[in-house]
Amino acid sequence: MTTSNTPPQEPLSPDELIAAVNSADDSKVAELEARLAEMSDAYLRAKAEVENIRRRADDDMSKARKFAVESFAESMLPVMDSMEAAIALPDAKVETVLEGVHATKRQLAAALERNKVIELNPPAGTKFDPHQHQAISVVPAEQEPNTVVMVLQKGYSIADRTLRPALVTVTAPK
Repeated sequence: MTTSNTPPQEPLSPDELIAAVNSADDSKVAELEARLAEMSDAYLRAKAEVENIRRRADDDMSKARKFAVESFAESMLPVMDSMEAAIALPDAKVETVLEGVHATKRQLAAALERNKVIELNPPAGTKFDPHQHQAISVVPAEQEPNTVVMVLQKGYSIADRTLRPALVTVTAPK
């Protein structure tokens, strides 16, 4: 048994006891109400912030969809200018027109390359890939089965996604 060095307290009267409990409850209630108000304010601010972020994200997505091809279109403008320049000279010599066509093709290839459009032109002997190639015909040949013999039309891809498969002739299985 332990003894305390503090003198014993006199018992509280019932009225004093009720007043002490009520004052403790009132201060606790006031503290909880203040905390509730603080948390409600924080919740409303967080909710408003989330709504603002969602609205900004929606606006950004809308603008991205609307202007997604802007860079590509900008790359195509010099190609269009070259085509219009060629048309503007109806009496030009065939050699001059051909030279202009080659220059326009180089501009177009550069624009496609800048925009990550990659040419699919598999060399003969390449293993047939149905994700990048479309077999137009199957022919007997002296190379491995299911390999490309000849490309009939180049294909193109963008960001590892095939825009148009290369049209190819493949070797027949043995």
